[in-house]
Amino acid sequence: MPLINIAMRAGKPEAYRQAIFDGLYRALREALNVPEDDQFMSITEHDAANFRTGTGYGIARSEDVVYIQIIVFSTRTPEQKKALFKRIAELLGDKPGIRPEDVFVVVVDAAPANWSVGNGLQQFA
Repeated sequence: MPLINIAMRAGKPEAYRQAIFDGLYRALREALNVPEDDQFMSITEHDAANFRTGTGYGIARSEDVVYIQIIVFSTRTPEQKKALFKRIAELLGDKPGIRPEDVFVVVVDAAPANWSVGNGLQQFA
């Protein structure tokens, strides 16, 4: 039940954005075994004046950097997360062609009891 928020600079075509969605979904299916059609993702695009990146941690990022925040159940192992990071970079490198240096991912753990996926219910408690 991942919830994904993607931030990037505005101006990329729809096919580029759709490739990001598709690559992330595939990586989630492969690395975290998420169920079929478990796709809860959004992209927020920012004008250059409202989007900043740096070269922290010795990585030369470009203006094409994509910030990906993935909120998941707190049941994921460090090994699963490591595999996820690697697979996301591979798939987004293939299509739409994002450099690995520009794939910035953070996984946020949330207890299953903190989720309501509709109808005002706490489905996973």
